[in-house]
Amino acid sequence: MTIGAGAARVVFLRSAGPDDPDSALWVLDRPGGGERLIAGGPIEAYAADREARVAAFARDGELFRADLVAGTVTAIPAAGPVHDPRPSPSGHDIGYVTEQQGSATLRVVGPDGDRLLAGEPGNAWREHGGTISWGVAESCARAFGRTRAWWWSPDGRQILAVRTAKASSLHLLDLDGGWVDVHWDRETYPYLAQVRWESGSPLITVLRRMQQHGLVLSVDPRTGETQVHAELADARWVEPVAGTPRHLPDGRVLVGGELAHDGFDARCLFADGSLLTPPGLYVRRVAGTLPRDGGPAGSPDLVVEGSLGDPAVREVFRVRTALGGGGPEVTRIAGLTGQDGVVVGGDLMVAGRRIWHGAEVVATLGSSAAELPYLPQPVLERVTDRRLPAAVLYPSGWVAGTRLPVLLALGAGPGHQQVRADSAAWQERQWWADAGFAVVSIDPRGTPGVAPSFEKAVHRRLADVILANLADALQTLLGKHPDLDLGRVAVHGHGLGGWLAAMAVLRRPDDFHRAVARRPVIDWHDLPAPIAERYLGDRSDAADVYAHHSLRTAGASDAVLLIGAELPGCPSVPSATLPEELAFLT
Repeated sequence: MTIGAGAARVVFLRSAGPDDPDSALWVLDRPGGGERLIAGGPIEAYAADREARVAAFARDGELFRADLVAGTVTAIPAAGPVHDPRPSPSGHDIGYVTEQQGSATLRVVGPDGDRLLAGEPGNAWREHGGTISWGVAESCARAFGRTRAWWWSPDGRQILAVRTAKASSLHLLDLDGGWVDVHWDRETYPYLAQVRWESGSPLITVLRRMQQHGLVLSVDPRTGETQVHAELADARWVEPVAGTPRHLPDGRVLVGGELAHDGFDARCLFADGSLLTPPGLYVRRVAGTLPRDGGPAGSPDLVVEGSLGDPAVREVFRVRTALGGGGPEVTRIAGLTGQDGVVVGGDLMVAGRRIWHGAEVVATLGSSAAELPYLPQPVLERVTDRRLPAAVLYPSGWVAGTRLPVLLALGAGPGHQQVRADSAAWQERQWWADAGFAVVSIDPRGTPGVAPSFEKAVHRRLADVILANLADALQTLLGKHPDLDLGRVAVHGHGLGGWLAAMAVLRRPDDFHRAVARRPVIDWHDLPAPIAERYLGDRSDAADVYAHHSLRTAGASDAVLLIGAELPGCPSVPSATLPEELAFLT
């Protein structure tokens, strides 16, 4: 979803209706206008200019330009299959990535034609021992939540782009053909975690390989030289806040960090070292800024996604950026459900389907989604002396006094919250409950949303800490839920959740009795280095830690069903041949 800087248009993707599930491009005109269908699907992604007058998208490898005011769509000839097209802030040009002879190149098309902005000869990959790509996110970028690899300058005269070969680098490209490298100590700080260029100079966050130290740097767009704005440090790992760093209108740089002294344990926001958020607010993401009514010029409010008090609840907050004598000032705006996020532009905010102007909802976007099939009513708890978030979901129509086998749902495992106050998150789990289970979800240490120390207590001892937390939480839940049959506990998950499910039965068979692991991680060496080393440390000097966390060395049991995975000497059921519901019953 995109809001033009002038707030005249809201642009979004939505299916055309129940009979046409493909995502299409829509516009809502303001004030008082209705919704208009601009282009039919399937459209997986799009980008718009600053005022949301022009959008670009790719469909079947072809490039399209949409005039969002007139409602017309034009096919634009391109040099090859198009990926990640983005209009310049003025809408004058469109940049895009394409592949030529095995290498990804960055091109720009506009009224003056299509031209190559950055690329390598087709045989360059042989000289460098691998493919050279421009504008394509590195394999490790997603570990830091970064999916993009090129950015327009605010004036549309330059592009900041990642070049990936044996190692990644960052470059400033002028549209007239000039370019400079961005300079920082890439050997010491090899990971480019965050990049933002919305005003002023680019801001980047770079991390050491072990992610225990990082720098927030501003980049001189003329020379590529960098200046340190802030340092990030943690004995376990640094966790940058999504949506930061960013320039505030008064010139300060907003940085996400952690407060861990004087009894505080919080994920917070700082502006040039000054604390902006209270310790009780767990900051998940910064969405942008909104003008502050009656506030000083140049001091808007931040719009932040976070949790205040209850980690199961995601909400939207306005945070004052103007420094005052009363300390941080935060105001709740709205709750969030499902996969909803917050988008800000001009003086408007969209949260879910509601469009806000100040404290008032001024419009609601239509929906093509079907109604949720279930109305789950999970019982949310905080259990054990560590106050682990937990929840129990019973079958529809369940009568107390009926003992039920327990299904412990792990989802995607460490790093993903399972206990959420959101009906959409419990639909599949209600299906399982109605099959005859008490479905239990627990967020052990290692899960985000509670506090930094809670999340990072698993460093280098992930399996032991999480399995102990899960077992303790089940025993504590039994006190409030006596119908849980802890003699029949099954565990299921996928990815890292599948790894954890198998580990639960192999390591603690007295507590966990059956496991279904879909596409589990078998060995942590198979994961991208940033993810594996964030939790388990340096691969080169922690062989014992990695071995302790590998399913290859964890033993064997006929109480574990692996789906879509292979172990030496252990048959696996292919995912494509076994539906998930039958996989569990097997």
